[in-house]
Amino acid sequence: MEDLEGKQGSSAWQRWRASLNNRYRMSVMNEDTFEEVRSFQLSLMNVYLALSSIVVLVALVVVVLIAFTPLKKYLPGFGDVVAREELMELSTEITSLERELEAQTAYADNFRNLLLGKYQSVLESQQGIDSAALENLDNIEEVTISAEEMQLRREMELESVGAAARNSRQQPISGSRDIPLEQLFFVAPIRGEIIGGFELDENHNGVDIIAAKGTAVKAAMDGFVILSDYTYDTGYTIGIQHQNGVISFYKHNQELLKEVGSFVKGGEAIAIIGNTGHQTTGPHLHFELWWHGIPVDPVDYIRF
Repeated sequence: MEDLEGKQGSSAWQRWRASLNNRYRMSVMNEDTFEEVRSFQLSLMNVYLALSSIVVLVALVVVVLIAFTPLKKYLPGFGDVVAREELMELSTEITSLERELEAQTAYADNFRNLLLGKYQSVLESQQGIDSAALENLDNIEEVTISAEEMQLRREMELESVGAAARNSRQQPISGSRDIPLEQLFFVAPIRGEIIGGFELDENHNGVDIIAAKGTAVKAAMDGFVILSDYTYDTGYTIGIQHQNGVISFYKHNQELLKEVGSFVKGGEAIAIIGNTGHQTTGPHLHFELWWHGIPVDPVDYIRF
C-alpha cells in the first residue's frame, strides 16, 4: 500500500515537472479573416523565468534610483545619514555647553557676591520655612574651603588690585595732585644688586633686587596697604596705594608685617625679603611701580 502511495506521489511530481516543459503555442489571429498574424511557442518554465527576470530587473532599477539619485531624500528613513548624525552630535554638544555656561555664570555670580559680602543666609533667602526645617538647619555640617578655592580667592583679589590700579586716574587719593613721577620722592625698598630688569614685552613689570636674608623691605612712599596676602605665583605679596595715582607692589617676601587697610610711612618696614611663590628661584624682592594703571621702570625714579 505504501509503495503504491509513493509511486502515485512520485508520478505526480514527475507529471508536474514534465508539465513545466510542455510547449504551448500562442497565436495572434485576425478576427475578421482568421489569418494568423503572429505565433509564440511558450512553456510554463519560460513564463516563470520571464516573470522572475522582470521582477529582479524592476527591483534593481528601484535600488539604483534610491541609492544614486536625489529621490532617496523624499523617502522616510533615508537621506544624508552622516549629516544627520553630525547635527545630532552638534546639538548635544551645544546643549552641554549651555549647561556648563549656566553653571559657570551662576558660580561666578555667587563667588563675586561672596567676595563683596553680598550674600544671604539660608534663613534670609528662603521664606516660609517651618519650624521643623529650622531645627534641621542646626544639623548641617560646616563646609570647609579647599586650598584650591582659597588660592582662587587670592588670585581674584590680586586681579581686583590691578583693576584698582588701572582706575586710579579716575579715583585718586583725596588731596593728591597729578604730579610727574620725576618730582616725587621715593624710598628704595631695599639696597642691593638688580638681577632682573624691567622688561614689559616679557611681562616682567618690575625689577628683581637681591639682598641679604632677613633684610627688611620698606615702603617706597606714604600710603595705604591694599593687598597683603599669599598667591601661588608671587608668594607673600603686599601692595600699597600712594598719592598721585601711584601703586607699588613687593613680591616673594618671607613675611608680611602690615595688613590691608594699614597706613604706612615712606621708609617704614612692611615685609621681610624671602623666596616664596612659584615664580622665584632664590631670595630676592620683586618690586613694581605703577602710575595711573601703567607699569613703569622703577630704576628711572629710584636708586637701589
